[in-house]
Amino acid sequence: MVRKRIAVLYGGKADEHSISCISAAGVLAAMDDERFETVLIGITKQGEWLTGCTDPRDFDFEQQALPVVSAGPDTSHVVLDMALGADGFFARDEHSGAEGQGALTSLGHIDAVLPILHGPYGEDGTVQGLLEMLGVPYVGCGVFASSACMDKHFTKILLKSAGIPVAPGITLDARPYAAADTFAANGDDFITKVRAAGLHYPLFVKPSRAGSSFGVTKVEREGDAAELAAAVREASRHDWKVLVEQGVDAREIECAVLAPRADRDILASWPGEIVLDRRESGNDQFYDFDSKYMDSDASHVQVPADLPGEMLDRVRETAIKAFKAVDGTGMSRVDTFVGADGSIVVNEINTIPGFTPISMYPKAWEATGISYGELITALIDGVLESA
Repeated sequence: MVRKRIAVLYGGKADEHSISCISAAGVLAAMDDERFETVLIGITKQGEWLTGCTDPRDFDFEQQALPVVSAGPDTSHVVLDMALGADGFFARDEHSGAEGQGALTSLGHIDAVLPILHGPYGEDGTVQGLLEMLGVPYVGCGVFASSACMDKHFTKILLKSAGIPVAPGITLDARPYAAADTFAANGDDFITKVRAAGLHYPLFVKPSRAGSSFGVTKVEREGDAAELAAAVREASRHDWKVLVEQGVDAREIECAVLAPRADRDILASWPGEIVLDRRESGNDQFYDFDSKYMDSDASHVQVPADLPGEMLDRVRETAIKAFKAVDGTGMSRVDTFVGADGSIVVNEINTIPGFTPISMYPKAWEATGISYGELITALIDGVLESA
């Protein structure tokens, strides 16, 4: 059997750079080497595309420092020739010719691309648009769904138009405010907007276009202008578009969606729940970056979630409906809030969900009967068969 050559993109310019590296390490370790030959392309935080750089499988995850894509002695810059499409991936020999004009060596024909990129410049439709122009098949959602779901503000608009409940909230444009005083002088203005929208505390303030809980703050003291201003300032460090959402008194239930081919049924996994272990000891905890990736004692994944069967089915149905509403393809993780009264609210849709071995997306499919390796194979086969 001739192995298909799959370019794996990892790293990237977003805050989620290191999480992408961790996800890529898990994916590469689980890929079927008998069927797929991987071509590794690491993207630095500065946006450079490199080959021959650090292999994610070689990262030392026992160290405290998060992994990053970095150049080594055998590293070359990747150059794309748009006219050649799937044959247009080259490595530049940095040691020949004038600077930036070294000889190009083909990386060979690329059958498909597997982007393991989280956040802006990877999950937001930018890379997807580039690959569309190249004419190379790629795993995951297309340009529209990627860009729409990266922006939580527009995700809400699409979901509401499809009749899917979302958390009440407002969107702020942080650009007019003065960062020099950390928005302290604008706190009363933010309070006025919150009251006008009828939002109830606690509030969650978050960047509209960022992931992995970067820049998210829980605001609990009603009417505290300084606390709200500080939260808006923190979110604005990641995006000028800031969401202020009403906290939902509910459990966060996540559902993995799989649609490798457009002509096949959309599948939904058993819904799972991130259990925040420190809540049992009385700590007021929410699922922030440290809980997700840095503190192994902070949380664990439970699939299926401890809910009645009828409720689990409703979450699955809602996840598929939300996936269709944003024109999703390939895969996504749909995050919902399930209230004690049986209400289901969609929080967000992640079009390239975390793929670390302990992430909800692969864990949910494993509990549903599809192993990590089988999941990756299904996603790649889907785009190859549709090409």
